[in-house]
Amino acid sequence: MHNAPLPHDSPGTSGSSSADRRTFVSLLSGVVLGGLAWLAPILSGMAALLYPLRQKGAAGEPVRLASLDSLPADGTPRRVPVIAPRVNAWSTSEEPVGAVYLRRTGPAEVLALQVVCPHAGCTVEFQPLPSDSGGGAPGFVCPCHKALFDLEGRRLPGANPSPRDMDQLEVEIRAGDQVWVHFQNFLLGTADKVSTT
Repeated sequence: MHNAPLPHDSPGTSGSSSADRRTFVSLLSGVVLGGLAWLAPILSGMAALLYPLRQKGAAGEPVRLASLDSLPADGTPRRVPVIAPRVNAWSTSEEPVGAVYLRRTGPAEVLALQVVCPHAGCTVEFQPLPSDSGGGAPGFVCPCHKALFDLEGRRLPGANPSPRDMDQLEVEIRAGDQVWVHFQNFLLGTADKVSTT
């Protein structure tokens, strides 16, 4: 008596299943490799497009801020914006990057202090000091935490003192009367003056 083959024993079934799996794996590999081939130039293009947004002004490079004649001879500090060139892949532009207090301390001497309070980054204001800390003498006061500084930028005792003095910046006098400052930003909340630019 002859037995008829069962459906799962039909010839070619196991070979067809293996061929289907190989075809699926080949197609999947092609899709993955094709996707990676497209992804690489897209990511490169995005990186090139966004690169200028990551650019900063040159750290510590001298920037011309004022002339000696524009600063009060009596030593009153003057707040001056720092406008520096920013170069990126698309263009060069002049942009505000911060501000400093310039204070004339001699015929050809200038003190430059970063306006950012070293405590938490608020902008200090030039104004009379509270009567219990300086008797109304002029100085610098942080409006956020009431840190106090004298005209030299030295921290003064108070309810919430800064961890360090105001950050002094290097100054050059060029061409006899042009004030150039090496502008930098510094780490906040530490006793040490550490540049972040």
